[in-house]
Amino acid sequence: MSPEHVPTRVFADAEEASRAVAADIAALIRERGSLGRACVLGLATGATPIGVYGELVRLHREEGLSFAGVTTFNLDEYYPIAPDELQSYHRFMREHLFDHVDIRPENVHIPDGTVGADRVHDYAAAYEDAIAEAGGLDFQLLGIGRTGHIGFNEPGSARDSRTRLITLDRVTRRDAASDFFGLEQVPRRAITMGVGTILAARRVVLLAFGEHKAPIIAQAVEGPVTARVAASFLQQHANASVVLDVTAAADLTRFRTPWLLGPVAWDDGLIRQAVVWLARKLDKPILKLTEEDYNEAGLQDLVAARGPAYDINVDVFREMAETITGWPGGKPRAMKRPGDIDRPTDAVFPKRVLVFSPHPDDDVLAMGGTLIRLAEHGHEVHVAYQTSGNLAVFDADAVRFSEFALDFSRIFAIQPEEAARIERHLEEQLRHKRPGQLDSPEVRRVKALIRRGEARAAARVCGLPVERLHFLELPFYETGTVRKLPPGEADVAKLVALLREVQPHQIYAAGDLTDPHGTHRLCLHALRMAFERVREDAWYRGCEIWLYRGAWQEWEPERMDMAVPLSPADVVKKRDAIFKHQSQKDRAMFPGPDEREFWQRAEVRNREAARLYDRLGLAEYEAIEGFVRWKAAES
Repeated sequence: MSPEHVPTRVFADAEEASRAVAADIAALIRERGSLGRACVLGLATGATPIGVYGELVRLHREEGLSFAGVTTFNLDEYYPIAPDELQSYHRFMREHLFDHVDIRPENVHIPDGTVGADRVHDYAAAYEDAIAEAGGLDFQLLGIGRTGHIGFNEPGSARDSRTRLITLDRVTRRDAASDFFGLEQVPRRAITMGVGTILAARRVVLLAFGEHKAPIIAQAVEGPVTARVAASFLQQHANASVVLDVTAAADLTRFRTPWLLGPVAWDDGLIRQAVVWLARKLDKPILKLTEEDYNEAGLQDLVAARGPAYDINVDVFREMAETITGWPGGKPRAMKRPGDIDRPTDAVFPKRVLVFSPHPDDDVLAMGGTLIRLAEHGHEVHVAYQTSGNLAVFDADAVRFSEFALDFSRIFAIQPEEAARIERHLEEQLRHKRPGQLDSPEVRRVKALIRRGEARAAARVCGLPVERLHFLELPFYETGTVRKLPPGEADVAKLVALLREVQPHQIYAAGDLTDPHGTHRLCLHALRMAFERVREDAWYRGCEIWLYRGAWQEWEPERMDMAVPLSPADVVKKRDAIFKHQSQKDRAMFPGPDEREFWQRAEVRNREAARLYDRLGLAEYEAIEGFVRWKAAES
C-alpha cells in the first residue's frame, strides 16, 4: 500500500511539470468559457510557478487562450509593502502573467500590503467575501515553503483558518532574505489566505521543484496531518494533488526505498542504493551485513535474486571503493601500480579541464580540494564563472572599494577626476538607497569587480593561473534583481564559444539543485543547451562531465561516481581559498547561533562524506568531495 496520502505526479524536470499544470489550467479556462461561465483561479507567487505562468502566456499568444473570462485571487502579500516594490507580489504577477494576457484589471485580486493596520481585519474579511461572491475558487495553485507553509500559513495555522494577517516564521524570512538584500529588510508579517480558504477550492494543485523541497514534501504527502505542516491538510481534500520534479520527489518512499512497497527490478544502481541504506540504517560496515539483516529489513527479494548476501556486499563494496581516487584528472599509465584502476581517460595526461562555477565562489566551496589536486598534477585548468555574483555584495563593501580606487588614483595620478566622479556617484546612490532598491549599473559594476578580485585571489591559493579564469557574466543573471530571466541565445552562445575555445577533456559543473536562489538550476540549464550545440564536435565525444554540489549538501555516498579524498592540509588550503571571498561572509544575511558560514558548511559537508565512507567500511579520510558523472543521455 502506498504511503502517499495525496495523489502525486512526478515529472522529469520542472519545465515538463510546469507545462502539465499550465495545460490543466488552460483546459479549465476553456471548459468554463464554453459553458459561458467565469473561471476563478487562486494563484501563487515565488520561483516555483514562474514556469506555469510562462507557459500560460505562450498559450495566450500562440494558441489563443483568452483570460477575458478569468477572475483571480492571489494567496498572499507581504505586509507592509507598496505594490510597486521589487518584492511585491502585485509587481510579480504583473511581470510574469497579467501584463502579458487579456485579463480584465477589475478581475485581478491581490492582498493589499498598504492597508492600514486598523483596517486589516475588516480587509481580510472583505477578501473572503469577494472570493465567495465570485463563486469560490475553481482551481488553487500552491507552492510550499521549507516550513511546510502554503500561502503564508506558518506552522500552527489551524485547518479552518481564513484570510488574515500573520507573523512570518524565521525560516521563511531567512529564505526571503536574498530577495530583500538582507534579512533585516524582510517584512515580519504578511496577509495570507487561510488553510480553510485554500481547502474550500474545488481543485488544489501543489507544485514543488528541487532537492531542498524533498524533505518537507515527504512530510506533507506521507506524514501525519498536523498544523505543524500546513500542507499536510491537503490530505483531507477530495481533489488535491501534488506535482513534482524528480529531485523534489527524492524523499518519497517510492524513490528513497521502493523495495519496501513491493517487488522491484534490481539493477546495479538500485542494489547499491539498498545496500548503503541498510548499512546506514543498522550503522554497520557493508561487509558485515548478514542474511538476517537483509531479511529483517524487507530485502528478501534482493538476496533471493542476487544473493548470497556476502556476494552482494562484496560487489557493492568494490564498486564504492573504486570511486575513491586522489587523481581526479586520471593517473598517467606510466605511474600506475598493480591494482590501480585503468580508466579510458587515463590515456590523455595532462588534460584540459574546464570548471563551470555559477557564482564566483562555487568552485572553491564545492571542489576546492579537487582544484588543488588538478593543479598539482599539472592539468591545464580553466574556471568559468557564469555570473558576476554582484547581488551578493553588500553596499558597505562597494563603498569601501570605491574609496580605495579613488585613493589609488590620486596617489598615482591616474585620472583622479574621473575616479572622484564615480566615487561621488556611488556615494550618492548608496546613501539614498531604499531597502531593496535596484543598484545603478555603476554600483553593480563595482560589486562585480569585487567578486572578480576575490575569485582571482582564491584561484591563486589553489595554484591556478589567473589568465585561465573566464568571467562570462551571462546576460540572464544581469537583471539587477534576484529574479532572473530564462537563459537565452546570448547565454548559450557565450558558453559554446568558451567550450570550443578550450576543447576540454574534462568538464566540472554545478549539479546542485538545492540552491534556494535558483541560479544553479538556470546555469545548468544553459549548459545543457550549450552541450547540445557542441554534441557533434570531435573533442566533446571523448569528454568527461562531472557534477558537483554546492555549499548546501553533498551527494549521497550511493550516488557518487568519484570521491576525491582530502588530506588535513588540503582542507586547510581549501579553507584559505574560501576565505578570500570576504564579501560572502553571510552572518549579516543569516544571523543566529545555529547558522554556519559558507566555509564551515563546506567543511562539515566534506567531513561528513568522509565519515560516511568510513562507517560503510571503506577508507578513512579527513574529508571527501563527491562527484556524479553526467551521463551522455543527460548531456
